Amino acid sequence: MKEMKREAYFDNAKIILIFLVVFGHMIQPFTDGSKPMYTLYMWIYTFHMPAFIFLAGFFAKGSGNKGYIAKLAKKLIFPYIVFQVIYTIFYFFIGKDGWMTTPFHPHWSLWFLFSMFCWHVLLQLFSKIPPMIGLALSVTIGIVIGYASDIGHTYSLSRTFVFFPFFLAGYWLTKDQVAKWRTKQVKVASVIVMAIVAGVIAYAPEFSSGWFLGSKSYAVLDLPNSGGLARLGVYMLAGIMTVAVLAWIPVKGSRISVLGQRTLYVYLLHGFLIQFFRQADVFHVDNVIDVIGLAAVSAIIVLLLSTRIVLTISQPLIEGQMKHLKRYFSSKNVQENN
Repeated sequence: MKEMKREAYFDNAKIILIFLVVFGHMIQPFTDGSKPMYTLYMWIYTFHMPAFIFLAGFFAKGSGNKGYIAKLAKKLIFPYIVFQVIYTIFYFFIGKDGWMTTPFHPHWSLWFLFSMFCWHVLLQLFSKIPPMIGLALSVTIGIVIGYASDIGHTYSLSRTFVFFPFFLAGYWLTKDQVAKWRTKQVKVASVIVMAIVAGVIAYAPEFSSGWFLGSKSYAVLDLPNSGGLARLGVYMLAGIMTVAVLAWIPVKGSRISVLGQRTLYVYLLHGFLIQFFRQADVFHVDNVIDVIGLAAVSAIIVLLLSTRIVLTISQPLIEGQMKHLKRYFSSKNVQENN
């Protein structure tokens, strides 16, 4: 299969979702004891990672190409190892607990890189299975894995299997099928669904965010017997919310659309800022203005980490390449010679 051609819609979706990833991490410390912040945080987590993973699967349609896994290892495993070391050193210097860890226990958001690589490997098998059977099997595995008491953060195994159905769904769905989500009827229904979900979260008893994070067993989540049914419900909710949110993503390109091609940089680098803010106790939330302020800070972080200068400096660490640096010095030499 040929790789998918980029379109503004998908880049718009990625930049909006990476903003929500950063914003979700910004507000997480303020969810305890605050029902509005808890509601906002949990509402975002019903869809933002499933939707992001769905898009990753959508652009995995070139997975059968020769040398694909080798290229993927360079793209995902290389930065995983590099940033695992960097985060360990960074956490030590800011005094964060748990800084010492093994290479196979991903620091914070690095689980995504390890799981992404595993999803592509799994795709080598599941792409040969009829779509509906493969999806049903992946959901079943995601449900069953929760009964493994030792499953957790190590190797990112839990999240790998729990979130794989969204990656697989993205792989199988076509551009035309996704376009049907943007009809007027679906958009209207989406607003109603998103409002109902927010209302249920706000008025229902608080429950563990672990159900949306996919990293804990049912025993840890206090549902050792009926956890499978709960996860099935979470799957349904995440699927509906993913469609609801993606239905409202703008189709036309804009100045920020190109930033959707740089989300890996934002994802890997924003943790340094977020963890520093948390350790230094920089922000406080007392009213809605503070929440808007955190949203503004999150947007600034996304824009800052998407700039050309950040890409130029960090590309050797993230991609193992120096194309931007070579281009920079080449253009500088040309200017000096003129």
